[in-house]
Amino acid sequence: MDSRILPKVLLAACALVTAAFVYAGAPPARAQGAAAADAQTPQLDYEFFKARVEPIFLKHRSADHARCYTCHQVGHHGGGPLSLDTLPAGKDFWTEEQSRHNFETVSKLVVPGNPSISLLLRMPMAPEAGGLADTHQGGRQFATEDDPDWKNMKAWVLGEKLTSSSKAQ
Repeated sequence: MDSRILPKVLLAACALVTAAFVYAGAPPARAQGAAAADAQTPQLDYEFFKARVEPIFLKHRSADHARCYTCHQVGHHGGGPLSLDTLPAGKDFWTEEQSRHNFETVSKLVVPGNPSISLLLRMPMAPEAGGLADTHQGGRQFATEDDPDWKNMKAWVLGEKLTSSSKAQ
């Protein structure tokens, strides 16, 4: 393995383990300070996900990249961490049940309130911008954190709720 890639792979693995631990919750015998921190951890909003994040997976972002869904649909990705439900025949968006399943799947790749260690945000981001795209077979989907789609995903991770003003964006 290329010596430049190994540290990034290790970082990605550490982030995944950290995200899994945080997502699963701390051990039962946690300190009172941890319980207070849990009360401040934002909740991921399903409606925001469905309206502003999930469409990103279907969007044709550039001539250099396939849609996320092309590689990450469950039929092609074979149960990997980001395996999105297969679109219904003749449809261009998921059913409500499928969107809820996608929400559950994608939620496991983020640490609510902490975008810096959320794999959903770091894997497709260019390394120059703090991402791990060199280990993402789909490449550098986001060159910077200024990308509007990346900002939507970050807002979701930070717990933004869907309101009438955020529906139009």
